[in-house]
Amino acid sequence: MFLVETNRVKRLLHLSFIGKVSAADLERSGDEVQALLKELPPGFVLLTDLSRLETMEVACGKQIGRTMDWCRQHGVGKIVRVVPDPTKDIGLNILSIFHYEPGMRVITCESLTQAERHLAA
Repeated sequence: MFLVETNRVKRLLHLSFIGKVSAADLERSGDEVQALLKELPPGFVLLTDLSRLETMEVACGKQIGRTMDWCRQHGVGKIVRVVPDPTKDIGLNILSIFHYEPGMRVITCESLTQAERHLAA
């Protein structure tokens, strides 16, 4: 499952990957991601949460890249990732090289508690 939500007050886009995530899950939510991005001002924070992820299809990489492109186009200012198990990271750092501007601030944390400190800063 893939969930996306925003917090306009905190200027936050939150992407949650839960259980078994398929490429179809991500593709179905593309319009929702783009609509929610329009609600956020440039400089928003992207929180990507893999803490409840069990597995993800390799084919998800294509849609994740598209989502990164949309975030870049809408002016993402900072990226905070929660990746408690590095073996479940499907190459976010590599995708970032191709889809974000050089020097983009990306912070990887092991827990949401750790990420919270970076979201406020």
